[in-house]
Amino acid sequence: MNKNVGNTERAIRIGGGLILVVLAASGTVGLWGYLGLLPMITGAIGWCPPYAMLGINTCANKD
Repeated sequence: MNKNVGNTERAIRIGGGLILVVLAASGTVGLWGYLGLLPMITGAIGWCPPYAMLGINTCANKD
């Protein structure tokens, strides 16, 4: 599994996902906020399955 998500995008995914999860846990948004776990996971591992299927690579290091 080669990384296909760049560092800037990884930070945005983790931050945005964390915000959604915190809002869901606090009851500000509904249970759908827990979908923020998906961008958090893809940001943490640096690999996004839809990007792989579509041939997209935002990583500066093209492995």
